[in-house]
Amino acid sequence: MDRMSAQISATHGRLHPADEPYDRRTLDVGDGHRLYVEQCGNPKGRPVLVVHGGPGGGCSPFMRRFFDPRHYRIVLFDQRGCGRSRPTASVEANTTAHLIADIERIRTDLDIRDWLLFGGSWGATLALAYAQAYPACVSGLVLRGVFLGRQAELDWFYGGGAARFFPDLWAQFQDPIPEPERHDMIGAYHRRLFSEDIGRQGRYALPWLMWENALAGLQSAPVSHAPAEYARAFARLENHYFSNRCFLEEGQLLRDRHRIQHLPAVIVQGRYDMVCPPGTAHQLAQGWDGCDLRIVPASGHALSEPRISAELVRIMDGIRDDDPQTAGRDR
Repeated sequence: MDRMSAQISATHGRLHPADEPYDRRTLDVGDGHRLYVEQCGNPKGRPVLVVHGGPGGGCSPFMRRFFDPRHYRIVLFDQRGCGRSRPTASVEANTTAHLIADIERIRTDLDIRDWLLFGGSWGATLALAYAQAYPACVSGLVLRGVFLGRQAELDWFYGGGAARFFPDLWAQFQDPIPEPERHDMIGAYHRRLFSEDIGRQGRYALPWLMWENALAGLQSAPVSHAPAEYARAFARLENHYFSNRCFLEEGQLLRDRHRIQHLPAVIVQGRYDMVCPPGTAHQLAQGWDGCDLRIVPASGHALSEPRISAELVRIMDGIRDDDPQTAGRDR
């Protein structure tokens, strides 16, 4: 068994106490974009970068709680256009290549030699893309709910695949769109989310957000409201990326997996993930000797799913306990 999955802690997978950042900064990355970056935990600890999902989701204090703050130097940031990064909801100079460059800029700005990547959903996509671009700067990956940005995956979620299990929620998602346009839901929403009328953008942002959030948790209730600015940023950024197939060549992340084949990885995948079904994680893990795929029973897609959260904490505690610098140290 590889070092990333060895010596898993006996913990029950409880989240660690919330830890306030010791460093908050705004990083000017050019193109008019300014990124919010924070660090918490141990400044001399093992660096780990949290890569949030969406695109457009932003980071949150909850994401800090998967890591022992006495051991890890935890870095979180809001990707271009979302969270506390500015300008909000901007898609100008906002592509996967820009985000990869931003991550590398953060690493060099913080003087980090290499780091663990911790990301789920779109965060897993971006973590894989960054690792394949800068493999020497990555010490390992912990991924959840894998999404590889392929057309088949977009078709599943926006072309009627998931709708077979949630026909009532799919009908609500389709309802704002005239029937002649429903053959291309991403394109139909794009025309409205990128209209000149900001009020119109907001009206179509909420049903876009509702469709995804309602399916993210195994027992989630449909979302009926969200802060208007959050919904608008999330919907515009996600639709922008999906309209452009995530700015990746078809199958690129599987094709270029050989670039990170030497890196250890753990994938946590909900058995009943309706947003990013398990087949994608299985494809990524097949033939990757250093990859440990863990299918979590009775779980969906969301980071907050109880069994998903517990498994991720166990993994990060296991990596902590396997670190020769801290092995045997009282905690």
